Amino acid sequence: ATAFNTDVGGSTETRSLYAQDTWTLGEDWKAVIGARVERWTASDGYTRNSTSAIAYDKRTQTFVSPKFALAYQAARGSMLKASLGRAVRYPTVNELYGATTGVLTVVNDPTLAPEKSWTSELSLEQQWGPARVRITGFYEIVRDSLYSERTLVHSAPVTRISNVGKITTPGVEVSVIGTNVFVAGLDLSGSVTYADSRIRENDGYVTVPGDTIGKYQPRVPVWRATGLASYRFNDKWSATLGARYSGTQYSTLDNSDPNGFAYQGGSRYFTMDARVRYQIAEQWSAAVGVDNANNYKYWNFHPYPQATVTAELKWDL
Repeated sequence: ATAFNTDVGGSTETRSLYAQDTWTLGEDWKAVIGARVERWTASDGYTRNSTSAIAYDKRTQTFVSPKFALAYQAARGSMLKASLGRAVRYPTVNELYGATTGVLTVVNDPTLAPEKSWTSELSLEQQWGPARVRITGFYEIVRDSLYSERTLVHSAPVTRISNVGKITTPGVEVSVIGTNVFVAGLDLSGSVTYADSRIRENDGYVTVPGDTIGKYQPRVPVWRATGLASYRFNDKWSATLGARYSGTQYSTLDNSDPNGFAYQGGSRYFTMDARVRYQIAEQWSAAVGVDNANNYKYWNFHPYPQATVTAELKWDL
């Protein structure tokens, strides 16, 4: 034990009520309408260090988040869907009141606004033989995202949790799911996602004012992809091979960390997983697998596990 440093505390509580209804509009149309009402409270907040202490006023806010979806059965095996919804994410106790040593009135912001997002999607699903293909275009607007960055308080630069004014994410995803594709017993699935998630408005900065505008949102790669192939040799044996890919990611708001292969970084990656399963009896099965079989070394703040062998013996009720 040494001299007292800092203490942060408080409570946050969210109470919510959600209602949803589905309407059938003729033979080909279906609508889903819903709303979530949330009442958020932050109370008993305080921050103190060895020389001073501050208690914060209670805050209460109420938000309504509507949801809407519409589906149209264009033809047999073809479906068109559109959806729109809002979501709210509230700041935590540490984000509101957290502080380091120093002048407590400038190292935190108990008036932080919650994150508010509107997300829209337009999807086309089409059945082509044994495979079902889905193409989805999406667009998201997030306001007041919570990130740690520099901001001016009383004309002095301070690093703390702040609200990023606006982040937009347009993109498209293509996915395929197929059963008994090409040959009996072979199931395939996969997806490719493109997302251009960028900061559009922000009063804060990392090094100099304006250095985050137009930069990529942290931890959101432009390209991502997954693939999974499973083959049933017979009623006893099956094997699965999976692959995952992510493009370049950034950990900083100004994208000043192009090399993510290091402590605190977020790197691109490509990994493959394999698994073989044997059905011993009706209730017994065994499996052996290798995660990250290609032993790819990648990071998300800390290094991820490299090649990992697993063995499993399972009994089902």
